[in-house]
Parts: sequence; structure tokens; C-alpha cells
Amino acid sequence: MPMLIKVAVIEDAAKARKIFVTWLNRSETFKCIGDFASAEDAIAGIPALRPDIVLSDINLLRMNGVECVRQLKPLLPETQFVMITVYEDAEHIFQALQAGASGYLLKQTPREELLAALQQVRQGGSPMSPHIARKVVQSFQQPHTADPGLAELSTRELEVLNHLAGGLLYKEIADQMHIAIPTVNSFIRRIYEKLQVRSRAQAVAKFNRSQPASKPF
Repeated sequence: MPMLIKVAVIEDAAKARKIFVTWLNRSETFKCIGDFASAEDAIAGIPALRPDIVLSDINLLRMNGVECVRQLKPLLPETQFVMITVYEDAEHIFQALQAGASGYLLKQTPREELLAALQQVRQGGSPMSPHIARKVVQSFQQPHTADPGLAELSTRELEVLNHLAGGLLYKEIADQMHIAIPTVNSFIRRIYEKLQVRSRAQAVAKFNRSQPASKPF
């Protein structure tokens, strides 16, 4: 008998979580070894389980799925993370991929397609729903333009924003820049004001859109 692929599920909606667990356990390839209703529970419980794949919702209560993956990935470098969500916008897609996700699927993905995608990620692929893949392609095709607000940022504010785009937590930014966490918060408030945004995600999206596309070697 071949070894079953071990999957952990993170989903705060009880009905959806039950569906995913049932799909996995009724397959001949996968086994759900743990399901979690919050990012906090997942961070506490998943490392000991050592799953092959983590299937995570993005829109969790309190800590979201992207931050959950960002914290779990260093603890589980061999584990593959697949996001499943209702969000189709490029901002959420790139946040998830930047955090360490290998795949990005929509919640309306049918059972067989979802299981095939999990099989694909286990084999080294990066499965995406067709709509998501199209969004990624369109994003790379769009010209990169600098936001006027970026020109108003000081050198230290740009440094903070660069760390935010790299996925660092506020404490990690403080450590990197040798400043106190309240100082980081002050920098971030000024960045939000100058960029006219209300969240880290929006600030990072504006920063990323200003960066030139990578050229192939």
C-alpha cells in the first residue's frame, strides 16, 4: 500500500472545514491528520504533526491565513502550503505566495480538481485556479509605475516599507533597524498617511507595483 499524503486543514467555517476533511479522508491518496479553526490553534498544533501539505483559508478570524503560513513555513520547510479562498485579487495572491504558499485555489474548486491540485503540489507543482493564474499573468503584463506617495517617504520610511514587503513582523523590523517597536509603529503611521492607505497589505501592494519586473538571466 502506498503511503497516504498527510494533510492538515485550517478553516474557521465549521461546515467548510468538515467538507474538506471528508473529501480528503474519502480519497485513496490523502489523509487529514488535523483540522484547525484558527491560525493560532494551527501554529500551536501543526508543527508536531509534520503534514506533507497544509490547506489553509486566508480570511481567518484574528490572525489571517497569510500570516499563519508566514509563521509556519520556517518551522516546516518541507511542508507545502496551499491557500483556498474567495479572494481573486492580485494583492492577496502575491501576499500568499510571498509568505510561502505553493498554490492558490478558489473555494468553489470542485472536489476532484482540489484533490488533483494537492497531488500536483506534492509532486513539486504550483497549482492555481484558472482565474487566479490569469490574474498573475495580467499582473506581470501591467507596466510598473511608482506611486507619487513613495517619493515623499524618507530613507528610513522606505527601509521600513521594504521590510514590510519582505514579510517581516514589527518586532523583526525593530531588530533589523535597531529601533524600538513604538518607533516602527510611528514610521508605519507616516507611511500610511503619505501613501494614503489603511493597511499593511495596501502599502505593500503600492510598493510592489513600483518595482521593476525581474528580467530573465
